[in-house]
Amino acid sequence: MKKRLLVAMLSVSLLTMALTGCGNADAGNQTDTEPADVEVQQDDGDGQLESGKVSLRVWVEEANIENLQKMIGSFEQKYAGQADFDITIEVSSDADTRNNVLGDIHNAADIFSMPDDQLYSLIAGGALSPVENQSEVKAANLSEAVDAASYNGTLYAYPYSADNGYFLYYNKAYLSEADVQTMDRILEVAAENEKKLSMEFNSGWYLYSFYGNTGMEFGINDDGVTNYCNWNTTEGSIKGVDVTQALIDIATHPGFIAQPDGSFVEGIQDDSCIAGISGVWNAVAVQEAWGNNYAACKLPTYTCNGQQIQMSSFIGYKMFGVNAYSEHLAWAHKLADWITNEENQILRFEERNTGPSNAVAAASDTIAKVPAIAAVIDQAQYGVLQRVGNSYWNACTSYADVIAAGNPDNMPLQDLADRLVNGITASTVQ
Repeated sequence: MKKRLLVAMLSVSLLTMALTGCGNADAGNQTDTEPADVEVQQDDGDGQLESGKVSLRVWVEEANIENLQKMIGSFEQKYAGQADFDITIEVSSDADTRNNVLGDIHNAADIFSMPDDQLYSLIAGGALSPVENQSEVKAANLSEAVDAASYNGTLYAYPYSADNGYFLYYNKAYLSEADVQTMDRILEVAAENEKKLSMEFNSGWYLYSFYGNTGMEFGINDDGVTNYCNWNTTEGSIKGVDVTQALIDIATHPGFIAQPDGSFVEGIQDDSCIAGISGVWNAVAVQEAWGNNYAACKLPTYTCNGQQIQMSSFIGYKMFGVNAYSEHLAWAHKLADWITNEENQILRFEERNTGPSNAVAAASDTIAKVPAIAAVIDQAQYGVLQRVGNSYWNACTSYADVIAAGNPDNMPLQDLADRLVNGITASTVQ
């Protein structure tokens, strides 16, 4: 049995459904919509495991190769004598999985890592073989991760991570657990100490957090290209102008600073920032800077029209899909199930600091002791899967830039909200 490491030279075929967004780099930056009714390629056999030579290819990001090799090694030991395995690991970016698979399904890997926002396109393209042991995998993983890997109640991929989202980092030398429950108190403490709460304010990835729990509506249309949005509504207890005013109040507060993630890291290193809204990708830097004062939790509430609104978030999950055209479909499913089981999700966490989707692993004391992982999992209950059309990103940036500057031209709030919604819902169809 041999394992080879290859660098995949993959041709990228852009499909009309494969649109690229401008969200956070760790979010997958993809756009997806629900597929129409499709026929999915299924195994013609009865799912029995073949004996003899079994060649399988796995696509995974380069940083995860060493970790995956250990999992494949234990898999081969587990099933030694049942087949002659030749399992090849090839390098492929998760962000490119959809295009690489749909560009040439028959020559794509048997198993591939992917973000959840590519699922529907891969289903529509007939690329995914539904999970064989549906009930077992569903029971083993967090319900949110299962939902992210499912369509119409059918599980199409094996979840393995639940950490692609954002939450609040805070410095315990300044802020208590009670303080970080509300944005008002965080900003107050920051200002009192001439420090800042940092947030990448002009990114649609983060801006959504202020609208998600207001009762207003946003999402992608059935065309998979355009969005619907009523963030400018003049009806209800929370109106569009109420959120706009709340955002101006936050942006102009002396305890707040609008800046990119990279600047937030610089801020914690020079002690100018005592809190920040970001994701697990900055956990190491935060811990190194704050040491024992490092803490993280779900996002706070913020004041909007006299009400406390729990901040929402975009959330994302990673999973392994099985190519519906794999020549060794039963073994491909067996391997995908193995590398995403509880034991290997814990191994992935220990070696790669990946937040597990497995419910037992996620609830373990080991995970609970890691502030960033525990925070992103806790925040997930207030979040939604990222499903947006392309017009969203630029519209949010333009709107938030004006807000971050304090609306210097004194544009009427309704005009600001209308311009935001007009941008978000603009058609990109020629």
